Amino acid sequence: MTEYDLVIIGGGPAGLAAAVAARKAGLESILILERDNELGGILNQCIHNGFGLHTFREELTGPEYAGRFREQVQELRIPYKLNTMVLDLAADKTVTAMNGEDGLFCLHPKAVVLAMGCRERPRGALNIPGYRPAGIYTAGTAQRLVNMEGYLPGRNVVILGSGDIGLIMARRMTLEGAKVHVVAELMPYSGGLKRNIVQCLDDYGIPLKLSHTVVDIQGKERVEGVTLARVENGKPVPGTEEHYPCDTLLLSCGLIPENELSRGAGVEINPVTNGPLVSDTLETSIPGVFAAGNVLHVHDLVDYVSQEAAAAGENAARYIRSGGTGTGRAVPVRCDGGVRYTVPASVRLSDLDPEQTVTVRFRVGNVYQNKRILVYAGDAPIYRRKARVLAPGEMETLGLKAKDLLEHPEAEQILVTLEDA
Repeated sequence: MTEYDLVIIGGGPAGLAAAVAARKAGLESILILERDNELGGILNQCIHNGFGLHTFREELTGPEYAGRFREQVQELRIPYKLNTMVLDLAADKTVTAMNGEDGLFCLHPKAVVLAMGCRERPRGALNIPGYRPAGIYTAGTAQRLVNMEGYLPGRNVVILGSGDIGLIMARRMTLEGAKVHVVAELMPYSGGLKRNIVQCLDDYGIPLKLSHTVVDIQGKERVEGVTLARVENGKPVPGTEEHYPCDTLLLSCGLIPENELSRGAGVEINPVTNGPLVSDTLETSIPGVFAAGNVLHVHDLVDYVSQEAAAAGENAARYIRSGGTGTGRAVPVRCDGGVRYTVPASVRLSDLDPEQTVTVRFRVGNVYQNKRILVYAGDAPIYRRKARVLAPGEMETLGLKAKDLLEHPEAEQILVTLEDA
């Protein structure tokens, strides 16, 4: 087996962008490992448009967006292995994988980029009472069945959860002739983008019931109906039950970063995002192991996945060329005032170029209006921006000037917080 300097685990949008960026940064020895039978990841089943406005300055479907990156990978002659399952990542960066052609094999790269994406939260994690009949699908599974396999999962549909995939599938099922009765959301706010609520629910007259959840599923062989109830303080309110006859229940109740390999290697995990804790170079707690995309934290736009992964690929190439990581002090990035988490979780101030911009991404824990986003280096404010509306379903991105950070080299922390405007 040929050895490679950089191994990228995952051939979805993050893995492809990381590989392209690393090759353009001058790295020749790269290998992508993908468990599916084609590159592109989840984008291959996302046939709706809305992709690529930031990256390509035009609106593309998911397969078109993935196709652009596949073409770049092929033009740059970056090797990849399909139908290849990575079984283990060791702390010394040894990658153990297998496929039908090579059998079981090990690679010993100088750096690794984690780009495994995320998975949907299954029904077993939701504790919904009732039997286990046919007709219950995660929204992503239903999307694959409709868009790639050519099957319609059901005719009368209820959707639990208002994540973006659930909202998009409400529209998709309607266009295929199914009747979507309602989208129920446990939280008092939607988990998806505002544009998807408008384009996928409002435009088709599909009601969205906030602070509601499924309290019972009827049917033994096949779903026959579900019961919704209003939720207060995390508990269903007696007397608010509503019955909906249906043959299908789609679950869109959150996404979980795929980090079994990361945990096995000993990568430090953020308990809020369930993704790795990374520095400003997107390097994890293991030197030479980088992470980007939905394996790091769940994104709302694939364009941001590509931007983040490109940075990870460039930084991995720089790590390989320089033979290691900078030795500067890592200053922790903290969050407060409604900010749930930040990526990165630390910044090495002494390793920054004064001309560069440090990208910080975060999500809030509730819906906020008329706030000011503030960033402090120690006690000194270095960034402020007004925000009319902040919502958990939309990721926020800040560009911090490195020269502003470098003016406070003794800062004990960098704080990202919200204050009233």
